[in-house]
Amino acid sequence: MGVKERLADGLYGLGWGAVKRLPERTAVPLGRRIGDAAWRRRGEGVRRLESNLARVVPDATPQQLRELSRAGMRSYMRYWIESFRMPAWSEQRIRRSVEVEELHRLTDGIASGRGVILATPHMANWDLAGAWVTTELGTPLTTVVERLKPESLYDRFVAYRESLGMEVLPHTGGAAFGVLARRLRAGGLVALVADRDLSASGIEVNFFGETARMPGGPALLAQQTGALLLPAQLWFDDSPVMKGRVLPPVEIPETGTRREKAAVMTQAMADGFAAGIAEHPENWHMLQRLWLADLEPRVRNSPGSERP
Repeated sequence: MGVKERLADGLYGLGWGAVKRLPERTAVPLGRRIGDAAWRRRGEGVRRLESNLARVVPDATPQQLRELSRAGMRSYMRYWIESFRMPAWSEQRIRRSVEVEELHRLTDGIASGRGVILATPHMANWDLAGAWVTTELGTPLTTVVERLKPESLYDRFVAYRESLGMEVLPHTGGAAFGVLARRLRAGGLVALVADRDLSASGIEVNFFGETARMPGGPALLAQQTGALLLPAQLWFDDSPVMKGRVLPPVEIPETGTRREKAAVMTQAMADGFAAGIAEHPENWHMLQRLWLADLEPRVRNSPGSERP
């Protein structure tokens, strides 16, 4: 393990070990201060966030984009502070930390026994959403995470999510799709963060007027297993309670090849994501390249090779 990797692992370990013990009145403003400090440094992630937000809010002035990116970094740090602290939260605290609109779409889908794919963008705190589902609804879920370096850091993330009641599969290795399909055929719940492609099966979509690539897995799983595909939106407001909304199921087209059907379904999923992001742009934590126009030529020609 290199020096940089050891440092990253050590810092995350410090966060999980120290931040979760801070009082709420200390942890919340700490997150804002860290977000503001990162925003003032204008590193690569902040500049990319502003570039992405310029597509979401095309009429924004440079000053408005700067303020929006500052709010975005505060939101992003809220995600991390909450994530560091959640392993110490009680079940009651998790239950009262989320409010979901149109929840019946999810609960009815789970009750149907046909399996449910819950797909979200990188908004607000998707880990809290998963913990809330397993705690409030009593429904176990399976998810997929990108394999991080160093391995010890990846192991921390896996152990953290498993402590919240999730089954975690690595994105790499090729076996995840088959496991997800088996869980869905058994009537299970699969939760996927699905607004950025990390595989060779990415599908091009129109996203805020430009071409981006999003994972085709959710649509392909729905076709193969008959599970419901439910896009969802997440956002923070000024309260300590995260908000969410479950959107109507994405229907499987009656005609077309498997890939053509997946393209139509992925576009519908992207449209649902876009509506939530446009409503709450400061809660979209996309600090990486997304649109094809921003990718290197070799990345545009090789789906899935872009990494954070």
